[in-house]
Amino acid sequence: MKECTKDEIIDALENKESVVLYFYTPLCGTCQVAGKMLGIVEQMMDELPFKKADLNYLPEIAERFSIESVPCLIQLNEGKIQNKIYAFHSVPYLYEKLRKSK
Repeated sequence: MKECTKDEIIDALENKESVVLYFYTPLCGTCQVAGKMLGIVEQMMDELPFKKADLNYLPEIAERFSIESVPCLIQLNEGKIQNKIYAFHSVPYLYEKLRKSK
């Protein structure tokens, strides 16, 4: 999963891109587990671009997306929020949630 910047996230919104954005913080243990789960889902869904961002450096983005906690997964479809996931549950759960929303 490629690390992305605030500008890349804003560009994805403005260009109406379809992308999966994973927001985390490095010291969050749950984020570590969620990131590993997403790595597997990313390999299964090569048609969707996955990007990650450290929310510690993106307070404006956290506010813009109303992110309440980490880990947070936001699926954009043509620049609009399609899915916002806080509870990652399992790899099959994430795969199904993202697949149904493409």
